[in-house]
Amino acid sequence: MAEKIRIHLADDHQILIDGIRTLLHTIPTFEVVGYSLNGTNIYEEVTNNKADILILDINMPEKDGIEVLKEFAKKGFPCKIIILSSYDDLRIIKEVMKLGCSSYLTKKCAGENIVEAILAVTNGEEYFSKSVREKIFSTVTKDNPKLNKQVPSPNSLLTERELEIIILISLEYSGKEISDQLFISVNTVETHRKNIMKKLSAKNSISLVKYALKNKLIKS
Repeated sequence: MAEKIRIHLADDHQILIDGIRTLLHTIPTFEVVGYSLNGTNIYEEVTNNKADILILDINMPEKDGIEVLKEFAKKGFPCKIIILSSYDDLRIIKEVMKLGCSSYLTKKCAGENIVEAILAVTNGEEYFSKSVREKIFSTVTKDNPKLNKQVPSPNSLLTERELEIIILISLEYSGKEISDQLFISVNTVETHRKNIMKKLSAKNSISLVKYALKNKLIKS
């Protein structure tokens, strides 16, 4: 039997906690091991119950989600963190990603995205709900005349994130620039790049540019 993914929920609304818990209980490999209605002792709670994933709201009483993340960044991360928030402000998204969270979801799409997000961050990936991803990507590419003005959809080989990174590589963004624009670490960019090269059997960046042109991700 596969080891269960242990999840701690933190939100100031009991009804939302109960709803998410009910949803997650339908997944046999998930186990909700605790919840918090304020931000005061979240670090101690997830450490004690050995949670693998913390699902955290930004707007928490006593200590908000940003303060909780700062505490995690200072003390170390005993678990991966998914932000589940009513806000989709790009400044907030950028701040929490730089503080070390792995995923950002808006509450209006929690039901359709939260299971995918948990599985993604458990596998060491980052995950954004569609509206958040579109907002991030549109700010990166809005003024570039070589870009086809749409967020790429995944094909049979590559994920949405991998397609975005191919586009940015093709637009001559450096690894550090991609990191800054997509709110991920340089190491994560390099991991994505290696995975893309392997999936496409590509030898170098020129091969990635050819792929982007062929699949109309950028304009010639």
